[in-house]
Formats: sequence, structure tokens, C-alpha cells
Amino acid sequence: MAGHGTDEHPHGADRLCEAGDRVYSRAVRRGRVPRRDAEPVPCLLELALLHPDPDDMDWLVPTSPQEVMTRLLRGMYDEVSASQRRVGSAVAAFEWYAGLGRQVRSAPAAAEGSAIRVLDGLSRIQAAMDEATQACTTEVLTVQPGGIRREHELSEGLHRALALRGRGVRMRDLYTHVARHGQGLLTYLELMGDAVEARTLDEVIDRLILFDRTVAFIPANADRTMALELRHPALIEYLVTVFERLWRLAIPLTAPLPDTGIEGISHRERSIAALLAEGHQDAVIAERLGISVRTCRAHIARLSETLGAASRTQLGVRIAQAGLDGPPRPSASSLSVPDQGSRTGL
Repeated sequence: MAGHGTDEHPHGADRLCEAGDRVYSRAVRRGRVPRRDAEPVPCLLELALLHPDPDDMDWLVPTSPQEVMTRLLRGMYDEVSASQRRVGSAVAAFEWYAGLGRQVRSAPAAAEGSAIRVLDGLSRIQAAMDEATQACTTEVLTVQPGGIRREHELSEGLHRALALRGRGVRMRDLYTHVARHGQGLLTYLELMGDAVEARTLDEVIDRLILFDRTVAFIPANADRTMALELRHPALIEYLVTVFERLWRLAIPLTAPLPDTGIEGISHRERSIAALLAEGHQDAVIAERLGISVRTCRAHIARLSETLGAASRTQLGVRIAQAGLDGPPRPSASSLSVPDQGSRTGL
């Protein structure tokens, strides 16, 4: 039966099919079920009655019956005049499941489950983000990795940003230095006005969005089709601390990037030099700085020419000699670069 669509399960969460009732009841009693057990009843995932276990994606854990009932009632009250009978059946159904849950799970365990939620699929991620946006009243903190932001990427979340601005919510965004060169970002910031403050760094952590220091969203896989919704106070406090420390190190978008102190070497080339000194490959450096591998290699070639290095090994030595293998040093501006006559060429 695996692979059957929800068209074969035409019901709501308040009237589960017989197969769905068996699997969900077993999940509530045991705390989780293997993902394969839910394949014949895709309705349980579609209705968000089951979701991936954050500790093991091959298992599914049940959404607490109380939370499901609350979600159902919220929608039903909007059309209460036509839904009285359905409200009653939803309450009756989930009181039964809640009774099962109380038999095997303590209150702290249930609270822990709601502190980390796996959002599987772009539609669920967008819905959760929209809900957090509507509840936000004070502040949004974001980290946006990668390079130049494309127009469509910025426009995707524009409706949320405008809604936040309309309620007086303040926003602080962290980008890589490369993002400074994108017209889309400049247009977005001009549109948002003083509601958004942006700063940049050579490299940042992976994507992070924090609402009111109470809920955070981070990617759960490489292609970002899954996300984690975090509400655990300790995790939120940790992420806020990480953001604030990066923010202090970052440079306001309105300020120019600092001079490297070495003639002929740009700020980006200095960043590449430091990462080369750490032993990173071109692809890793490109990803961390938000540039393409081709652009990264072009910068490495210019860096080699400026420092007069004929090989990667020699480039590493010259980087150390010029003091480019770490944070800028006070004496960096007085360091000399090998003259043209000393270059052996590449």
C-alpha cells in the first residue's frame, strides 16, 4: 500500500481512517513509530499528526493530541456556525488520544517534544514562519549566508518583512561582505527604511531566523527542504549569544570595508589568504565567503601574483611572511610585499 496518496484517505484529523487510527494510536502509546509503518497512511503526515523525530529521521513521533485539538479548534471557530457537529467530534476523538498519551508520557517529556519541531517540506516551513511573523511584536534577528542575494530570494520573504515593519518590529540582518555588491539587497533595505539594520562579515554561520528571542528556525538538511523550529529557552539563549557576538564583529553596510594594510591585496583576498593558511580547499573557501569557485580561484591567482608565489606551497609561505594567515596585526601596514623582480611567475 506504500505510495498511496491522501485521495484514498479523504478525511480530516477529527475522523481518521481505520488504518490511520491504528498507527497514530500506536505512536501515542509508544512515543514514536518507524517511518515505514506510516507509508500506507500518508494522511497522518499530511495532517501533521506525525512528524520526523529530530534524533532519528527514520522514526516518526506523534504531535501531542492536545496540540492537534487546539489547531483544529482554532480553524473551526472561524466557521463555527457551519461546524458545530465537527467541533464536538474533534474534542471527543482527541480526548481519547490524550488519555492514551497520559498513560505513557509525563508532562516534562511532552514539553520537551514541543521545544524542537521538525518541519518537513517548504509549505510547512513557510506556514510556521508566517505564524511566527504574526506573533512577533519586538525584534527579528537573521543570519543570511551565501553571496549576492537574488531578487526572487528577497521577494519571497518581503510580505513578512513589510508586515513586521508595519507593527514597529525592529530587524537586524547579518550578511557576507559579498552581498554588498547585490542591487537586490540595496533595494530591499531602501524599501524597509530604518526598520532594518544590516551588517556584513567575511563569513557567517548557516541561516538563522530568531523571532522575539523565543522561537528560532534553522535548516535541517543541505537543500533546506527541512527545518527545525526551536523553542527551548537554553537553545534560544545560545543562538542569541552567537548572533550578538557576530554582530559586534560585523561592519555596518553603510561603512566601507577596512583597508588590509598591504598594497595590492584586497579585503576579500586577505580573507581567502587566511582560509588558505588554515588548509581549506577552494570549494570550501568559496562556500564560506559566498562566492563561486571560479571567482575564488581568480582571487587566489591574483594573490599569488601579488605575493610572488610560484606554487601553492610557496603561496602558503608568503601568506605567513606577509602576516595574512590570521587577524590583522598592528604592524601589517609596514610589511613589504616582494618586488616584481623576485617573482618566478606561474
